[in-house]
Amino acid sequence: MGLLDRFRKQRLPEPEPEPVACVAIILDGNGRWAMSRGLPVAEGHREGTRAVRRTVEAAIDLGVGALVVYGFSTENWTRPPDEVDALMEIFSETIERELPDLAKQGVRVRFLGRRDRAPEVLQDRMAELEASTGANDRLALWIAFDYGGRAELADAARRLVTARVPADEIDEDTFARALYEPELPDPDLLIRTGGDRRISNFLLWQLAYAELVFVDKPWPDFTVDDLRAALAEYAGRERRFGGR
Repeated sequence: MGLLDRFRKQRLPEPEPEPVACVAIILDGNGRWAMSRGLPVAEGHREGTRAVRRTVEAAIDLGVGALVVYGFSTENWTRPPDEVDALMEIFSETIERELPDLAKQGVRVRFLGRRDRAPEVLQDRMAELEASTGANDRLALWIAFDYGGRAELADAARRLVTARVPADEIDEDTFARALYEPELPDPDLLIRTGGDRRISNFLLWQLAYAELVFVDKPWPDFTVDDLRAALAEYAGRERRFGGR
């Protein structure tokens, strides 16, 4: 299929219905968790990877079909170099240590965003993990890495221009096909930990009608009960998508 054909007017495939919402999570508060305990910031990030694992396992048990976690943003490159280096190392460690066990439980792992700025060894491990879990279907785990919502929208516009898609053929569905991962479902629920109440350039297109739940505790302290409570709050809300 040519680049132009990809964006021709046609409906995106409808996602399979899931018993529980597709959930996105902004994993905030790792650094504050560490500093409040007199630990290096890197230890907060390491503890955060353990919270990711137990949250993924809880999501499986609770019937969540897809989980999208904000692992590393385009803006995170501006952090101190030693923290960025530690994050790259932790990502590589996590892929090697934590995610293979999740893959055995039927988790399909996909990475969302850019990869070219990551260390080569990390790029290789990301590709290997995607390939080895590609047939799994119990839960889809999307990890946003070097991701920014504005960058994704700008890149999508460039793809459409490069493909020479006529202006009168560009609608919402066509534009969605130009995003980084057209298969990514629109999250029904966004959870942010750490106490801040903003979406921080995360999934600007996909979160258009998501319900938002904010949790004050930092990400390393996020528990199964917190996930269950957020899902319960979401289930009690009425979603009208702009209608009445």
